[in-house]
Amino acid sequence: MIRILPPEEAKKIAAGEVIDRPAALVRELIDNALDSGAEHIELSIAGGGIKKTEVIDDGCGMSREDLELCVKTHATSKIQSLDDLSRSHTLGFRGEALAAAAAVARLEILSSTGGREAWLLETSPDKLSNKVTQTIRTRGTSIRAHGLFDTIPARRRFLKREFSEAAQCRQIFMEKALAFPCVSFRFIQDQELKLNLLPFINEDKSALKKRFGELILNTHERPFLHMVETTGKGFTITILFGGPELYRRDRRQLYIFANNRRIQDYGLMQALEYGLAGFFPNGSHPVGAVFLEVNPALADFNIHPAKREVRFADSGAIHHCITAALRSYVQSTSGTAASGIPRENNHSFLAKEALSDHTAEPEPAYKLQEANLFADNSAGCFGTGANPQRIRLIGRVFGLFILAESGDKLYLIDQHAAHERILYDQFLSAPVSAQELLVPIPFTAPSEDDDNFLMLKKRELVRLGIILENEGGGSWRIDSLPVGWKTGDPVEEILALRTAGENFIEHWAAVLACRTAIKDGDILDNNTAQALAETVLAMSDETNSQPRCPHGRPLWTEINRDALLRAVRRIE
Repeated sequence: MIRILPPEEAKKIAAGEVIDRPAALVRELIDNALDSGAEHIELSIAGGGIKKTEVIDDGCGMSREDLELCVKTHATSKIQSLDDLSRSHTLGFRGEALAAAAAVARLEILSSTGGREAWLLETSPDKLSNKVTQTIRTRGTSIRAHGLFDTIPARRRFLKREFSEAAQCRQIFMEKALAFPCVSFRFIQDQELKLNLLPFINEDKSALKKRFGELILNTHERPFLHMVETTGKGFTITILFGGPELYRRDRRQLYIFANNRRIQDYGLMQALEYGLAGFFPNGSHPVGAVFLEVNPALADFNIHPAKREVRFADSGAIHHCITAALRSYVQSTSGTAASGIPRENNHSFLAKEALSDHTAEPEPAYKLQEANLFADNSAGCFGTGANPQRIRLIGRVFGLFILAESGDKLYLIDQHAAHERILYDQFLSAPVSAQELLVPIPFTAPSEDDDNFLMLKKRELVRLGIILENEGGGSWRIDSLPVGWKTGDPVEEILALRTAGENFIEHWAAVLACRTAIKDGDILDNNTAQALAETVLAMSDETNSQPRCPHGRPLWTEINRDALLRAVRRIE
């Protein structure tokens, strides 16, 4: 049977679209503070924002009449009709945030429009009416939320540990501070001041650059941050990006903002990376942000409850504008097109890359003197007994297989799997050498368990070529990685070790071997291909059967002469 939900139950369910965790509450409260014209905003959380979330601002404040209305559904001062969305420049507009917060937490809202007279509103999910009392406060508003989801146990069970929720709150706080560099922000976590960001007053767009450097980069990285400005029909764009000195192995430090909101837009992120293609080593990503200011009539922000997604009238024009501006900048500063960068085989984190013309044939990605991995088998043969088999290198096919002949057999050797097994055996037999990173990699442990794991295993990780520094509060940075690390997210790989149990060392040897081994498509010179074939064909496991890579794949497949003759019907 169809039933109409009681209003209070419907209100709690609908609130989940807006407030699903403490970070969402932080987002909505700071948005309201910014829309009020605040110049100083303070966020204070306790228990990951679950026990308490409080935002204090010095904005325009609310009268008693406005205060009594503000927690009602769709109560807003920002629009009066749907048509107003095409002209609105405010972060909020639907009038849902405070109503949603009041449905899932106990609220205390203290507000004043000026002078000393102020009004305090107290409300909670289980109260039928709200209490308003007169008090004293300077101009502005303070909103304090207690006991998030206390009355909705089913939803509270899905919250993460306080440690993780606090990290999410901090991330939202940083996103807001990035977009509003002329506003001062303070972040207090469990009564400890974590961030104190002073405003950049009377600054032009360079304030965005200064705030980004302050929040995202280390001091020694900030000189390598660049800024480009461009315009199109109905929009202007400011792009911040680090030079090749600041590349990263993931996109965690890439930000897209539209009208001061951080949004998830893969197309614009892709445009930034396309524009910088070749400016960074293969497999790496830039550090940076795109700040798009677009005419509200040309963008629809009303398609996502958290306004994380935007539909643009002409996304192609914005995409092209970003790409063209960045390519022009790279060409003007390097003296060569970005697409002229040669394909390289670098140890990705370890050195600044130079831009150069590349018109010659590609050099082999691996040479024998560079790899120096196959010296133990220099006889050019494999097998045991009085008649070891000689190997003749035929060539390479499909960018993956080494083709070799020995006796009456033809071998197709998987170059990546073969090299991976060689490296795996080496890493298990000797300590792993560490290489200091040119630019350390900062990250936040996703959970308290991850943080504890890193603290307990920090010394053991050093023996594996990983040097970490604990910066407190769940924040870490990677100072060194094993020599030869090329691809893959090192943060994810290191944290994955927590689940490896007793096979801790073997797991890391497999990961490291995979990350540093020759890849599909890498070009080997003949000497290296010959040495690789000789080495792997000489291997056998304890059962004298064909050896496999750490992931269980065979290193080669073979076919004998008779099988080939039968395939073409030369013999029956």
